[in-house]
Parts: sequence; C-alpha cells; structure tokens
Amino acid sequence: MAFPLAPGSTIGIVGGGQLGRMLALAAARLGFRVAVLAREADSPAGQVSAVEIVGGYADGEAVARLAALSDVLTFEFENVAAEALEAVVARGVPIAPPGRALAISQDRVDEKIFLNAHGLATTTFVAIDSAADIGPALAQLGAPALLKTRREGYDGKGQVWVKQADEAEAAFAAIGAKPAILEAKAAFVRELSVIAARGWNGEVAAYPLGENRHEHGVLRTTIAPAEVEDGVQAEALRIATTLLDALDYVGVIGVELFQLADGALLVNEFAPRVHNTGHWTLDGCEVDQFEQHIRAVAGWPLGPTDALARVEMTNLLGEEALDWPALAADPDARLWLYGKREAAPGRKMGHVNRLSMLEMPE
Repeated sequence: MAFPLAPGSTIGIVGGGQLGRMLALAAARLGFRVAVLAREADSPAGQVSAVEIVGGYADGEAVARLAALSDVLTFEFENVAAEALEAVVARGVPIAPPGRALAISQDRVDEKIFLNAHGLATTTFVAIDSAADIGPALAQLGAPALLKTRREGYDGKGQVWVKQADEAEAAFAAIGAKPAILEAKAAFVRELSVIAARGWNGEVAAYPLGENRHEHGVLRTTIAPAEVEDGVQAEALRIATTLLDALDYVGVIGVELFQLADGALLVNEFAPRVHNTGHWTLDGCEVDQFEQHIRAVAGWPLGPTDALARVEMTNLLGEEALDWPALAADPDARLWLYGKREAAPGRKMGHVNRLSMLEMPE
C-alpha cells in the first residue's frame, strides 16, 4: 500500500463503540471514507460511518469483508481476535497498530514481561494458573495484592483484592477461575497517563500528561495537562517512545502510569488504541488524539500536540447523560455524547470537557 493515503481512501475500523465513532468523525473531516465492523446494527460508530458491517470481532469472514473495502485497517479496542487480523495482513491489507501490539496487550502477564524486557518498570507480579498458586504468590508479593484475569476484563471487572491466603479459593472463583496475574500493591501517589502516536516513518509525538481519578474501577475524571515536573514529563515521553519503537507501532497508544512518591514512574498497562484518558485532547489541543490516530495510520504527518487550554474531562455514566440540557448550557463545558440507545448503570454514555485558562510559566 502506498502511503500517505489520499482523501477519498477508506479506513476500516474494527469496533463500533464510542472510540470508533470519534475516529470516524475525525477521518471524515480529513476527507476519508470509513467502514466499521460492529457487533450490532446502528452502533455509535456505524451512525457516523459510510459503511457498517454487522458481525463478531472474532469472525474471520466479517473481518475479511471489512478489509476488502479498506485501504488500511485499525481497531478501537483490545478484545479483537489477533488471529483474524493477522489473516488480513496475509492478504496484503495493512493494519495499524500492528497485530503484535494487540496480542501482547491482550495478556497481562505477557504485557508485563514485554515491558520489563525493554527496561520499563512495572509492579512485581506472579502468573496464577489455579487457586493453589495464590497463597505462595501472596507470600512473595506481600498483602494485599490485586488478582486480575490475564485476558479481557476492563473498568474494574475481572479483578479482586486478596488480603490473606485463606481468601484464595473465593478470589479465584470471583474472577471466573480463569488464568490470572497477581500484582503487588503499588505505593503510588497518583495515576497518570501519556497519549502518544507513532507514524509509519517512526515519527513520534506525545501529548502532555493527564492525571486520572477512578471510582469503583472506572475512570471518572482526567485533568490535563497534569501539574508535573519537567523530569516526569520527560520520563513519560521516554517510556512511550521506548514502547512505540519496541513494538514497531503505528497509531495512537495510551500508557497508564503510577507515579511514586519519589517521582519515579511505573507502567500499569498500555492500550494499543485511542484512550479514554485522551478525550481531553478533543477540546484542549491543536490536534486531538483521534485525528492524530487517523493521520498516523494513513501515513500523514503527525499533528502538533500542544495544549491550548487546561481541561477537566468527566465521563458521563448511565443516566448522568440525561442531564445534557444543563451541560449544553454551561459555557465552559464541551459535551460529547456517544449515540448509545440505553443508559445502563455504569455505562459510558458520553463525556464532558470543562475548559479553563492554561497557566503559562513565567
């Protein structure tokens, strides 16, 4: 495939959720057509795309139909069958980010092994195959420790804290008795994230750090740019660049970080896609993360990542989105709704960016 792709080319997106929706909007603004593969008709992404194919993300035939329409293929979340994407590559359709990044991110043990192998620090961990493994691992890591399924699980799902060895059976059952990872508790002072992008030519661009606050395992707010020392921002850029280069990555990546009391950063996990903690860039940056991803996968130059405002991004969960009249009336708020039909409890229905003046250093 010859890059850069010209306007009028088709970008295929595996996934029909809100990330796909915002990617499709960004692509359309740059003159691209978008085809999406969604599990259900009238998906958030399908509502704003030229073509919507309905099928499972592990359905090789459905993925092949999408690829046949597309000049480049990308995806909006991790739980896509890497094997189906690799089959597409064999047919000559480029995929960005690469399937290797997707496969590594899908297994929490493989992910941490990969990070550590490239000099990127994480919490200490032990792979868990059965409830019997938890007691010895807890003795090694110290209590409490966090038990997570190795695969899948998001927004706090598929994980439970283990405080003592006699909780092993119940904890393993609580995560579905699946292969797991036990992680030592990180003594962090705050959670940060860096959103970065890499092009086909190896060009890297990163956004200012965001500070993230969670409730019940779900991201509630991101405040960006985070108030951090220059050295912390530089270290986050080093981490992101190291990871992007090691994966021979193309597209936007989200890297979640723990900041320790001494300023050191541990990598919690990475997401090979645009990321919830980067939603602030939609109204706070010259080029947001969604346009940046489209630019990267299409082989265009990456755009500037400078912050134009300070932003507090708040996820709208469930019926909170029904307060849209008041949110739309707030002159400091920028409202983004995802077109989802049912406001289920805890479901991400939209987000709001509240802007304030960016304090410039003297």
